[in-house]
Amino acid sequence: MREGFFKNVLRSVLAGSLFFPAAIAQDQINQLASETRVTETVAPFYDYEHIPDFTYDEVEKRVAAMETDMPFELNETIFAFINYFTVRNRDYTRMVLARQDMFFPLFDEALEKHDMPADIKYLAIIESGLNPKARSRVGAMGLWQFMPATGKEYQLYVNSHVDDRLDPEKSTDAALRYLKVLNRRYNNWELALAAYNCGPGNVNKAIRRSGGKRTFWGIYRYLPRETRSYIPQFQAIMYVLRHAEAHNLILEEPAYAMDFDKVSLGAGFTLENLAKFTDLCLEDLEYLNPSLLRSEVPDFNKDRTINVPLHKVAFITENQPWLVDSLQLEKERYLASLPEEPEKPLHNLTYRVRSGDVLGKIAQQYGVSVSQLKSWNNLYSNTIRIGQVLHIYQDNDSFDKTIASSQQPPAVTETSAGKMYTVQPGDSLWLISRKLEGVSIDQLKKLNNLNSNQIKPGQKLIIG
Repeated sequence: MREGFFKNVLRSVLAGSLFFPAAIAQDQINQLASETRVTETVAPFYDYEHIPDFTYDEVEKRVAAMETDMPFELNETIFAFINYFTVRNRDYTRMVLARQDMFFPLFDEALEKHDMPADIKYLAIIESGLNPKARSRVGAMGLWQFMPATGKEYQLYVNSHVDDRLDPEKSTDAALRYLKVLNRRYNNWELALAAYNCGPGNVNKAIRRSGGKRTFWGIYRYLPRETRSYIPQFQAIMYVLRHAEAHNLILEEPAYAMDFDKVSLGAGFTLENLAKFTDLCLEDLEYLNPSLLRSEVPDFNKDRTINVPLHKVAFITENQPWLVDSLQLEKERYLASLPEEPEKPLHNLTYRVRSGDVLGKIAQQYGVSVSQLKSWNNLYSNTIRIGQVLHIYQDNDSFDKTIASSQQPPAVTETSAGKMYTVQPGDSLWLISRKLEGVSIDQLKKLNNLNSNQIKPGQKLIIG
């Protein structure tokens, strides 16, 4: 009643048909205007936790209306993964929704350059969840999960300072070139994606076992288990990200990509010093340059450009000579502050992995750390195999201590055939010759009729 009264008052005042003191009219109008403003500022309410119901037929209609260059025919397997991403694991889907704007523009540009279907970008979600530092249990790295050997084949180089597999631009270009090669082989994008996951050898084997069929669903039952779910997940994500709102997958706090550009400042400097001289945030520089493993541009990477936030590019470009000099001066000051110590020669040991060996045991035996063993031997996990050769670097002092410690217990016994030595785990003929004074490798081989340097723990060797 009160709201209707004020509306009639306002209408009459404006029409000039109602006359009463101006002060009273103004008070009523102000009150009504205030109430109107309150109504206009009410924000829409979103129930982010609400999970809408949906049917197979509804999804099928949406899939039929999708425009894509990739094969996509809905079936129960794909529908199960759509249910997984929209119902059972909504947090994962929201996570990739938040990250897509950071990487999809890069993917779209690269896919257009290579004249490839735009929807291939969704493969990076299945590979890494759009995490440029993602690492698998077997050592695959980056947005597109390259193993070291495949990465090297596509010019993604790895050393202790830089891992190009973590570079979004380089790894994306390499992944698309590899996928194009696979698609030329099979003339089928689904099979190309399957081969990207399990390797061409497994796909070829599945084609043979299927009687020569050359579609994913034709060879489905003959593929490795992981690959059987790989393509359905990819197709489910293609659907889900197109129809996120239909499944109430809405971000409470949208994420925005950081605009950046490339600059060249030489080599041999740390991101920490660059941040200091440019008033940039170190975390931003590290985020934009994930392939710099130590947050520094090493001396040998003289042609490397780095990514910096766009708002500082003009400043860096205008002050480039001064910045380069300052970064180099900071490096020289740091080196000068280091205590002068004579350089110790390093001894390179080679150790062949034996049954029962683990990295921790080997590291303890030689007085080094597990991380050093992994770095020296380009290992990306703690897995080692029997017969594998490991390189171990020690200075002479540590090396002599290792030899001395390995002499206890001596494992030497007196028998009727002479002195015998029992081979210990980790032993080699060279190590034994260092333990036992006056016995050379050649003598050990002659005394024991050995045709090679291969020995095994528990073996008895005549030593004199």
